[in-house]
Amino acid sequence: MNKKGFTLIELLVVIAIIGLLSTLAVVALGSARQKSRDAKRLSDMKEVQTALELYYTDNNNYPTSATAITLGSTSDACLNATGWHATGATACPNPYMGQVPHDPTNSGSEIYKYISANGSTYTVSTTLEGSMGGLTKGSVYATPSGISN
Repeated sequence: MNKKGFTLIELLVVIAIIGLLSTLAVVALGSARQKSRDAKRLSDMKEVQTALELYYTDNNNYPTSATAITLGSTSDACLNATGWHATGATACPNPYMGQVPHDPTNSGSEIYKYISANGSTYTVSTTLEGSMGGLTKGSVYATPSGISN
């Protein structure tokens, strides 16, 4: 008698191996997404720093705000010669940064906050989900001297 095919145990072993491999792939993908969001946050902070330095070069100070403002919100979505404005051609002519980025998750806790009490310095803050580029998980601050924890 010539039997062809797989036994039930062989099929169960193959299904278990496929399940294990797919689980590992999903975990790795989640980690890659987190790193991608953190990389975007750091890139966004560098863009904001560059726009603020251009602003400082022309105005000899940074836009002032005694309380922290949320960058990328509808009221603070653009930076031009008079400071932060709502987005749009009429609201923000000749921008240094036409569209201020917003956090990739929009979750509320990892948003970009800007403060500059006297115009001589500023702080832009956000929160990283993991460690990246020598920065540890948690709050990260961009100032005229660079980005640090």
